[in-house]
Amino acid sequence: MSARDYVEKDYYAALGVPKEAKAADIKKAYRKLAAELHPDRNPGGEERFKEVSEAYDVLSDDGKRKEYDEARSLFASGGPRGFPGGFDAGDLFHQGGGGFADVFSNLFGGGGRQRMAPRRGADVQTAITLPFVDALRGATVPLRLSAEGACSTCHGTGAAPGTSPQTCPVCHGQGVVSRNQGSFSFAEPCTNCRGTGNVIQTPCPTCHGSGVQTKERTITVRIPAGVADGQKIRLKGKGAPGERGAPAGDLFVKVTVSAHPVFGRKGDHLTLTLPVTYAEAALGANVSLPTIDGAVTLRVPAGTRSGRTFRVKGKGVPLNSGAGDLLVTVEVDVPKDMTAQERSALETYASIAQHDPRQHLKEVKL
Repeated sequence: MSARDYVEKDYYAALGVPKEAKAADIKKAYRKLAAELHPDRNPGGEERFKEVSEAYDVLSDDGKRKEYDEARSLFASGGPRGFPGGFDAGDLFHQGGGGFADVFSNLFGGGGRQRMAPRRGADVQTAITLPFVDALRGATVPLRLSAEGACSTCHGTGAAPGTSPQTCPVCHGQGVVSRNQGSFSFAEPCTNCRGTGNVIQTPCPTCHGSGVQTKERTITVRIPAGVADGQKIRLKGKGAPGERGAPAGDLFVKVTVSAHPVFGRKGDHLTLTLPVTYAEAALGANVSLPTIDGAVTLRVPAGTRSGRTFRVKGKGVPLNSGAGDLLVTVEVDVPKDMTAQERSALETYASIAQHDPRQHLKEVKL
């Protein structure tokens, strides 16, 4: 049976008996449930049958039951002394490295941890804003960060210059002390040295014994071409420094991309609205338009309607495997002001035009 089972599983509830139940009552409850849940009679009750059998295996054995009851009682009362306010055993089970595994191994006779383990540095997050074109092409930008680092005066020891930390006389450098409670023996962090194994007689005047201080640093970050608005760039090992020789955390840079007055973005493609005159749309024309690599000429076929989209290959977002496309949407521009000559020419056209764009509406029968 695992240590986790002893704390998280309620074997009395599994059998439907009170904690004070006698051995005969436990046996009776088990036999009844086992008969009801046996896979031969109840194909869907395999998990419940397993749960009941596991509970009976512990509660039917006097030694296991005593050990189980004491463990449950210990953690129900808020855990071992030395953890102010108690703690959530479930949280400890899910911690990486150490955590509950260390505590519970001590509860059942294991040895305590030797000093506090190295701890990886924290991840750091920051944000930058890039112009639209810089985000497409990639950019190198300086980042100014404030984060905790090793104290420059004591170099992380916490002791004043010319002195050094001393071995804790209470835990003798182990960082933990042993306690006895009932039939259990467990270890808890040493309160004299706060689990470090060392005490500092003369604290560093800069960091006051913590060994760390807030520092400002500037690093240069290369933002890859084609980064999207809201994307996070991970820089491994550029976060806060680790403790006791552990590696540094990572730096996450969130990128905000400024809007562009002409271009838009749709996935790996760029978008562009291209205004054309009525004559260009009706008669066709070669129209010059911008791209991020320079101007290109687009052939607008005769009879092009407003809203039609053309695709210019390879003129979109730069990618490692090439580039996206430029999606050009034609928009027929209607002039608000015309000269007398323009108006006269347009009126002449209107008088001789044979095309009726509303013919299909006239044929609708209601």
